[in-house]
Amino acid sequence: MTVLVDSDILIGISRGRDTRTLERWMELAESGDFVLCSPVSVAELWHGARPKEHRVLTNLFGNLICVPVDIEVGRQAGEYLRRYHKSHGVELGDALIASAASLRNAALWTRNRKRYPMKGLSFW
Repeated sequence: MTVLVDSDILIGISRGRDTRTLERWMELAESGDFVLCSPVSVAELWHGARPKEHRVLTNLFGNLICVPVDIEVGRQAGEYLRRYHKSHGVELGDALIASAASLRNAALWTRNRKRYPMKGLSFW
């Protein structure tokens, strides 16, 4: 299985406060599954990072496979925005994350499934 981890989960892991999220993270790490992230999440976490969190983020992202935002991801994200922006308030970052997960047949691990109404998207 392949899992793409959303920004909200990565924030929880980096701060280490939510025991359930950390338990699931360890379960995923020990599973042998591919664990992916999006450059959108990398940017979001680094944007809000406090200086004391820099080392934690460097280590966290060093253990993930960061998938590129290429032309296919951009095209699919544009389709998601056209379809879901007005009806569901989907924003560019969420459309890019959903597109990256979908095109790599990855289950998306997020706490906020409302941001991802895309048909065919699977969740972990």
